[in-house]
Amino acid sequence: MSEKTEVIDKKDIVIRFSGDSGDGMQLTGQQFSDAAALFGNGVSTFPDYPAEIRAPQGTVGGVSGFQVHIGNDPIKTPGDFADVLVAMNPAALKANLRWAKKGATIIVNLDAFTDKNIEKAGYKENPLEDAVLQDYNVVPVKITTLTEEVLKDSGLDQKSIVKCKNMFALGMIYWMFDRTVDHTRDFINQKFAKKPEIASANVKVLESGFNYASNVHALAVHFNVAPAQIEKGRYRTITGNKATAWGFLAAAEKANLPLFCGSYPITPATDILQELALRRDLGVKTYQAEDEIAGICTSIGASYVGNLAITTTSGPGLALKSEAAGLAVMAELPLVIVDVQRGGPSTGLPTKTEQSDLLQALYGRNGESPMPVVAASTPGNCFDYAFWAAKIAVEHMTPVVLLTDGFVANGSGSWKLPNLDTYPEIKPQYVTPEMKDNYTPYKRNPENQVRYWAIPGQEGYTHILGGLEKDSNTGAISTDPENHNLMCHLRAEKVAKIAVPDVEVQGCADDADLLIVGFGGTYGHLYSAMEEMNKAGQKVALAHFSYINPLPKNTAEVLKKYKKVVVAEQNLGQFAGYLRMKVDNFTPYQFNEVKGQPFVVSELVAAFTEILKK
Repeated sequence: MSEKTEVIDKKDIVIRFSGDSGDGMQLTGQQFSDAAALFGNGVSTFPDYPAEIRAPQGTVGGVSGFQVHIGNDPIKTPGDFADVLVAMNPAALKANLRWAKKGATIIVNLDAFTDKNIEKAGYKENPLEDAVLQDYNVVPVKITTLTEEVLKDSGLDQKSIVKCKNMFALGMIYWMFDRTVDHTRDFINQKFAKKPEIASANVKVLESGFNYASNVHALAVHFNVAPAQIEKGRYRTITGNKATAWGFLAAAEKANLPLFCGSYPITPATDILQELALRRDLGVKTYQAEDEIAGICTSIGASYVGNLAITTTSGPGLALKSEAAGLAVMAELPLVIVDVQRGGPSTGLPTKTEQSDLLQALYGRNGESPMPVVAASTPGNCFDYAFWAAKIAVEHMTPVVLLTDGFVANGSGSWKLPNLDTYPEIKPQYVTPEMKDNYTPYKRNPENQVRYWAIPGQEGYTHILGGLEKDSNTGAISTDPENHNLMCHLRAEKVAKIAVPDVEVQGCADDADLLIVGFGGTYGHLYSAMEEMNKAGQKVALAHFSYINPLPKNTAEVLKKYKKVVVAEQNLGQFAGYLRMKVDNFTPYQFNEVKGQPFVVSELVAAFTEILKK
């Protein structure tokens, strides 16, 4: 290491990796994230996938990015702007320069800056020779050439050699942030255990990138980010989709029920189905259906015969599932429908994030079809809300919608492994032997209106469920108007009586001049905006909702306590409208963006400050 190396201590830092879809930027970013988490840093990530399938190489539409924010405190967002940007080609630079701070270090793969690639990216001149980059520390490195030189005697073909170049960039970043390559070396050797020549090549390039950085004067700076002071325990990085799958595994164990997932693959929800498919060792049954309708219908069938049943989808799939979701409401069967929200309408922005399915989740079915709606807010707590959604479904004999979104589902963060002994038992509402002589399908618990669950095959409990209205006493098909009115009210009352925790107010809870209100995956950004404003001497609080239907009982009390309230959401005002409908004389300010990207904290602070001035 050079004696000229300067070490700069940083509280936190943001790195953004970017390149073509085939450049391995997601893998590179995730490896750095995992290494930082193992070191003890707080971590939050944002994978930014291209929305086009197989967009032409070298074009802005085909750029794939991965942003990671590490710090010596718990990290709640992937950061607004990058301190370090890795751009593997001109298109990556063009797509991501706006996300780099002034003065940021930009490492570019000089080999990719050919006339052809510069033109494909939409530049008229070579951007490396443009004054627009004079405010940045640009480090041009012939990453492809150096990778080829390292592997010239490896025996690999040219395509395989070039694919290793992301490891060269990662090695440089490891040196820059004073991290060892040990974790990634072990990962590579394990991943390519059956292809030792590939493993050896990637490790060699990784180490060469590290060594190269240690000898280049342009990178003669180390950034030191100390470990975070966090609660003791076992931690790992986890994505929201994986945490969601694991939450259902925990719920099935607590309910003593077999777990079934019937789904159709759809971005960005597919990983939940794939993760559960790996858990045959825990008795999980998964079914990849031919379409969204078949997916939910198989899950309804599985629920009918006594499984904890789930189905996973995104906005377009939720629309297709609507009729069958109504069947689950009418049959009063436990089912969790996971909706990983993405940009819409129609096919929209399949790989981007949004919160625009809220009203569809609440009301997107024919007839009076009340359904609980729960929203996760971080990658880690997807585990908890999957668990609680399953508990509500099973104990109240109802389908439940669990909302996540593309940001939460694909992003990752540090997650403390939970102690399942602290999670409550899930108690299915089974029929009892005493009911055998007078059982009917809609015999209900008088306290909470929940119908009892009879599993097919139990002698004396033969019954029929279906989409046609049933008599409240006999369970036979009924078109009687008074009975239909009664059943609609009973189904609505059952959902309304579900007890959910009060919404918590964070920040200046007692004397805030502004209350920020949000739901779901915007939590980290809204919390960070509140924190920044409070540090500046403003009095701001945050009420973030995870239970949408039914709302917490203290909702009206909280919303009417403060002088000014702003509802911030990644849609055109769906949650604000819902709250206005549920809370009398409530007229909040609104902050709405539908950009397919997470909020930018600095923009939130600016907007909320303007509201305080009004």
